[in-house]
Amino acid sequence: MMDNQGLNVGEYVDLMALLVDLRLRDEYRDGVVANFERIRVIAQLVNSFPLPDDIEVAPVFEP
Repeated sequence: MMDNQGLNVGEYVDLMALLVDLRLRDEYRDGVVANFERIRVIAQLVNSFPLPDDIEVAPVFEP
């Protein structure tokens, strides 16, 4: 699992916007950063769930 405790989400958003050539307007930046903070928290929860080594990937999702 990747350790992202030291991740600066604001810097990440700025760098990714440059990478994909997205002109992120100042009035939207804080909201984008806040959403990425939420995404990071959710991803940490999902990534911390242990999976057995012998689990197989399902080719199709069926709820």
